[in-house]
Amino acid sequence: MATNIGMMDGAYFVGRSEILSWINTTLHLSLSKVEEACSGAVHCQMMDAVHPGMVPMHKVNFDAKNEYEMIQNYKVLQDIFNKLKITKHIEVSKLVKGRPLDNLEFMQWMKRYCDSVNGGGINNYNPLERREASKGGRESGKKSAPQQSSTKGSNAAPRPSSSHARRNSNDVTSSAHPSNQSAKASSKPSTSMAAYDEQITELKLSVDSLEKERDFYFAKLRDIEILCQTPEIEDSPIVAAIHKILYATDGDASVVTEAQAMLALQSKEAEALSPIAEASEEKSSCEIQKRKNILNSDVDAAGIITLSPRQRLSDASDVHCSGSPLMTY
Repeated sequence: MATNIGMMDGAYFVGRSEILSWINTTLHLSLSKVEEACSGAVHCQMMDAVHPGMVPMHKVNFDAKNEYEMIQNYKVLQDIFNKLKITKHIEVSKLVKGRPLDNLEFMQWMKRYCDSVNGGGINNYNPLERREASKGGRESGKKSAPQQSSTKGSNAAPRPSSSHARRNSNDVTSSAHPSNQSAKASSKPSTSMAAYDEQITELKLSVDSLEKERDFYFAKLRDIEILCQTPEIEDSPIVAAIHKILYATDGDASVVTEAQAMLALQSKEAEALSPIAEASEEKSSCEIQKRKNILNSDVDAAGIITLSPRQRLSDASDVHCSGSPLMTY
């Protein structure tokens, strides 16, 4: 059973037309846009269809227009999730605003969940009868009834007899021509309005996706700013260059070049200081060598002074045997 599914799951690639067809067929509604279900009442009845008897339909408000009324519907939905131990997070603040992308994603999740329960089969469920207990449920059920009755009435219109058609052929042709023109004229605005609605919906979806992308990258920049404020590195040249880029005003195209110049200047200063450091190292090594020579000479002198009398005697005998002219008796 799907409760939490990833954003790359196939459920989030289901189109709006398929979602709308699923809602209207299951609940006998006539929604034309997914965001029309932002009140949360449709979600509650979908859960009622999948889990009969779990949803208190008398608490669901299908006539919710204000946000506080919609929030009450989402509270009912959250209670159902808690009872069923569903851990899906409901972003109420985004859904009640009627944003197309957010409502589409949540309804895609709803379809995936309903399909995962009992194989998606909903049997012996009467959505109109269950909706009667809800506030505004009867009116929402009647919205689709006039459309169905009008289509049936247009298909069941009686045809004129052939004799009557022959007698009034001239009148029929003369009257049919303006009616056809009016029908064509009325069909053109309807198709153009549908095209405009489609374009508006696509624009809303693109705006929502751009807003999400903007928030994502802004959060990344904020994390970099917090990292640069660490006391151990906030005085380093690279952090200063990053700050220059982060806090640059709009239209400043040379900010990257200036940041690179700052780093290059810092590296040149480091190279200029390096010969001084080498000279100091050589001087210190010379001083260490001198100290070693002094210590060695002191040790040799001390060794001569501390010779024992026996060693001195042996040295004198060695000199006598060598035939030194200094040793005469």
